[in-house]
Amino acid sequence: MKLYRFITGVDDSEFCHRVTQALNKGWDLSGSPSLTYDATRGATICGQAVTKEVAGDYSRDMKLGDY
Repeated sequence: MKLYRFITGVDDSEFCHRVTQALNKGWDLSGSPSLTYDATRGATICGQAVTKEVAGDYSRDMKLGDY
């Protein structure tokens, strides 16, 4: 089955570490990152889709970050 996650966060090193961690757990980048500016927070917000092929059947109860 193919899993999908969309990682979001403030454009900082923590966001980069989260994406790097996903890549090192076998997730693949899916498309380009997205950026938006949150004027209320005064911060740029990033998003990056990642996908991963795993064995088994999908369930809504799955905790995708554990894969």
